[in-house]
Amino acid sequence: MIKIGFVGVGGWGRNLLRNFFDHPEAEVKTAADLVPERLREVRERYPGVEATDDYRRILEDGDIQAVVVATPGAAHYEIARQALEAGKDVFVEKPMTIAGERAEELARLADRKKLVLMVGHLLLYHPAVRKLKAELEAGALGDLYYLYSQRLNLGKIRKSENALWTFAPHDISVARYLIGSPARAVASWGESYIQPGVADVAFVRIRFAGNILAHIHVSWLDPHKVRKVTLVGSRKMMVFDDMDASEPIRVYDKGVPEALSYDTFGEYLNLRYGDVRIPWVKSAEPLKLECAHFIDCVRDRSRPLSDGWNGVEVVRILEAAQRSMETGGDEVTLKENAE
Repeated sequence: MIKIGFVGVGGWGRNLLRNFFDHPEAEVKTAADLVPERLREVRERYPGVEATDDYRRILEDGDIQAVVVATPGAAHYEIARQALEAGKDVFVEKPMTIAGERAEELARLADRKKLVLMVGHLLLYHPAVRKLKAELEAGALGDLYYLYSQRLNLGKIRKSENALWTFAPHDISVARYLIGSPARAVASWGESYIQPGVADVAFVRIRFAGNILAHIHVSWLDPHKVRKVTLVGSRKMMVFDDMDASEPIRVYDKGVPEALSYDTFGEYLNLRYGDVRIPWVKSAEPLKLECAHFIDCVRDRSRPLSDGWNGVEVVRILEAAQRSMETGGDEVTLKENAE
């Protein structure tokens, strides 16, 4: 039985706590938070779990093997660093940190101490995203040209993080996973309409190795709730709509014939329209799968899919996007991770 301590049980941390508490190989021993109402909820819903406002009790408890960090992003680095220094495996929510250098420091520390460090890039554990990856690796689309994603809604409006840092980690991690090559450069545009200095909307363009582009649109100021990823390849195209629970993926046999003759205007406009295929996707809760993966990695001493270095790259891209946004969209070149 793997004993776990929780730091932060509000918002998303509440969902993580539920899943780890229900896991047959995990025992949540202690949960820490600064909000008394949250601690009261822990005591009421999870008998036997110690609730405290001092997370250092978790770090000092030799029985606790792993720590889940689900605080606001600005606090992730310090708590995760202390947990790793205490010899504990760590699951840290996204974004891993709010600075690339600090994310890299955590990844190096985990490697040096041979500890598990996993970042909560939830969508990498979504069965539909795994299916997208399988389709790409099977050559279903031919060569991938570009992808674009939309993560839009009206609210919840945050005050401490802008829409880029709140929403884009999901889509950046998915783009990196599907494309499979490192990001080379980032340009971003955004605007603050509701609160000065807190961007409500952001458009991010990422240039990956192999001349593959990713475009990400995030907003909490939009009339529709949209969670969609579109991939365009040399042979076919594919769309993942996370709002469609029954048929989330569609593969479109559409494209431009590889050998076009441009002798006439009619031939120039020649396009291919074929059938639409709907692959079967297993129904499973991504969060449950993510939490189970962390337990497996702690038990087997294996490296998570969303390990520390995966978290570093996502933070580096976010950092570059923020810098670009502040300059009005200047492209920022990225350095490679020094694993």
